[in-house]
Amino acid sequence: MTLLPLYEVDVPIRNTAGLRGVHVFTGHADSRSTAVRIAHEVYDQAAAAQQAGLEVPGRRPDGWTARGYRPGWELDWKAATAGHWNDDPYSWTRADDGDFEL
Repeated sequence: MTLLPLYEVDVPIRNTAGLRGVHVFTGHADSRSTAVRIAHEVYDQAAAAQQAGLEVPGRRPDGWTARGYRPGWELDWKAATAGHWNDDPYSWTRADDGDFEL
């Protein structure tokens, strides 16, 4: 069995107090667009669980999760970027040719 590449999806976030940041998702996918789609799916599932008073779902077999779901923050999915995962915790601070903008 061949394991799909590991992707990182970086989504700009902001809250009503004006704070900004980046929510980082990682998991296996076959393309950048699939990685963004899956990240959005796990985020939506986490939000639905939270609103229903349930625990945020755990990590899926493909590695994707939104355990870091933070109510009150808006994610800018149109500005999301995706690329092969980089072990550098500051990778979102610079653009590289592996980024994919929606």
